[in-house]
Amino acid sequence: MQEPLLPPGLLFGTATAAYQVEGAATEGGRGPSIWDTYCRTPGRVARGESGDVACDHYHRYAEDVALLADLGVDLYRFSVSWPRVQPEGRGKVNPEGLAFYDRLVDALLGAGIEPVLTLYHWDLPQALEDEGGWRVRETAHRFGDYTRIVADRLGDRVNRWITLNEPFCSAFVGHAVGRHAPGTREGTPALAAAHHLLLAHGTAVEELRACGAGEVGITLNPDHLLPATNSEADRAAVERARTLHNRTWFDPLFTGAYPDNEKETWGGLADGSYRREGDLETIGRPLDFLGVNFYRPIMLRDAPHTEPDPALRTAVDIGAEQVSFDGVRHTTMGWPVVPRSFEDLLVDLDRRYPGLPPILITENGSAEPDEPDPAGRVHDRDRVDYLRDHLSALAGAIEAGVDVRGYFVWSLLDNFEWAYGYERRFGLVRVDYRTLERHPKDSYHWYRDHLKVHRSRRAQEG
Repeated sequence: MQEPLLPPGLLFGTATAAYQVEGAATEGGRGPSIWDTYCRTPGRVARGESGDVACDHYHRYAEDVALLADLGVDLYRFSVSWPRVQPEGRGKVNPEGLAFYDRLVDALLGAGIEPVLTLYHWDLPQALEDEGGWRVRETAHRFGDYTRIVADRLGDRVNRWITLNEPFCSAFVGHAVGRHAPGTREGTPALAAAHHLLLAHGTAVEELRACGAGEVGITLNPDHLLPATNSEADRAAVERARTLHNRTWFDPLFTGAYPDNEKETWGGLADGSYRREGDLETIGRPLDFLGVNFYRPIMLRDAPHTEPDPALRTAVDIGAEQVSFDGVRHTTMGWPVVPRSFEDLLVDLDRRYPGLPPILITENGSAEPDEPDPAGRVHDRDRVDYLRDHLSALAGAIEAGVDVRGYFVWSLLDNFEWAYGYERRFGLVRVDYRTLERHPKDSYHWYRDHLKVHRSRRAQEG
């Protein structure tokens, strides 16, 4: 199969997140996060697993940076653990936590790899959750303080900053579905959490600008949504879902307005009581780039509300249900593999939101069975095909005029996959969770070879 031909200036990387790889949950002065609490609640995480040890990246970061250097990436996206820097989410700063990120950033730069720093990848300090968490406005202000602490320490070496990762998951998977921390099923409070996450983002942008940060963005996970049929009811269900998944984030960030169909989507749940004058101005601060995470499309049909009483509905109960894709391969996450949807989503966003900042694909990858052979090698052909086909779709979007500047594979390492524990593997590198040894898979070698060819083209054409 022909390798995808991408612009020589495109940057390539891979990504991880703090709670999923660091481990050392009670070391170095780190405080508890909502994920520590969630994992200790019986029945929440498969097999009762947690991120207590994860990949032990906290102690093995040098080994992982060596893997990145061998891979030949331009960029490495990681997240900072808020409770490692500020154990209580406010007040006292933990010097050991900041020192760890000093070491990591210096190691990356020493290997010729640019660090891309995400400030929040879902690990809210438990102390702030005890005070209301993202449901209350105060947490957005605390996030601004935390941002300033990290920027003051690392801003001399980190150029690219991401405020939040997938606030959709924080607000709705965490506060309405209950499948992520803090694990609640709420209506208006989940919508308040969504708003306060956006407010936290805007507050962080202001702090980063004041600190002289280089490039600032946010990472969203917009979905390519398809109706099960062409019926008016199914198309209306998709529009409600588009508000839940996409417009809640894109409209305030990039149009300066809230979605005009909120009442149709949520009814009385969308009472707006959590909003204040001036919030949209803060949320809509100009950005240097937009991070986009993509894995699969979603097909929907109209369906009755799960809860007949509107007062008891959660924020995700919008009268729509998912329909399975037939005739396509599915990953071990159960997600359909439809690469063309990647191109279609990017082109659609470009058309719906003129003037979007340049895009970084901050996550794209697949979970596969990844069984090692007797010699310990993982021949993950399906992942190689997934990556190649999605890079080809990305090339199509760029050819159609979408301004994409970078692409990150999720993930460098197999890691703690949230409520699934350790059974779902996304990594280019297999982690033996008994010994913590790292074993590059075939996809690692394929990606390395792809980057060699890309760098050669860059040198020839640049």
